[in-house]
Amino acid sequence: MFLLGMIVMTDGLRALTGSAVRNALMNFTHSPLSGAVTGATTTAILQSSSATTVAAVGFVSAGLIGFSEALGIIFGANIGTTITGWLVALFGFKFKLGVLALPIVLTGVVLRLFSRGRLAGIGFAIAGFGLIFVGIATMQQGMDGLQNIITPERFPSDTPVGRLQLVFIGIAITLVTQSSSAGVAAALTALYSGGINFHQAASLVIGMDVGTTVTAAMATIGGAVGSRRTGLSHVIYNLFTAMGALLLLTPFS
Repeated sequence: MFLLGMIVMTDGLRALTGSAVRNALMNFTHSPLSGAVTGATTTAILQSSSATTVAAVGFVSAGLIGFSEALGIIFGANIGTTITGWLVALFGFKFKLGVLALPIVLTGVVLRLFSRGRLAGIGFAIAGFGLIFVGIATMQQGMDGLQNIITPERFPSDTPVGRLQLVFIGIAITLVTQSSSAGVAAALTALYSGGINFHQAASLVIGMDVGTTVTAAMATIGGAVGSRRTGLSHVIYNLFTAMGALLLLTPFS
């Protein structure tokens, strides 16, 4: 249900701001720094780092932006994709949004059915936003029933090898769901309910960050040299950040 909410909200936002976002990516990207700001903002709006990075690959291939500017967009997209995790952490658990989300979904559906143009897109996005929190509430209820069944001891142990195994599990989750945000929400819910501990959750999220590079890598198949460089840079960047995060996990905590 969470994943459905993400898809519906993303579709609504794309319909609402799709052309504006594409124009912003091209018009406001003049340097790696401006590319990073634009990439972060675009990903926060679209709720999809994959959509932003695939767009960057396409723009480089078409010669609309340079390789260094595209790198900035990729760095920014990785920042922007954290917004969903913060929404879950700040609002999904502290407030009982499951009941409140249903009227939000209804409002969005009514707007979508009885409006046209921008209002219909806004309605679709609102409905998806509400579904996200219905999904979070449902996950919480499910995790509460599994408190004595799913425990940290059932996951790979908190050792270097165990953390590496969890990273691969995180990659697999992202490959299946095609959304690192959905995986992060599930990890946060499991952590909140005591199903996993902090180190296990962090290792899973690191793997999800690596798994999200697959879409951009696939978009480079058969592309020009610039597009392949851009997609490969996305993979390399996320691999380096994953290794850094794993090494710093113990001192950080």
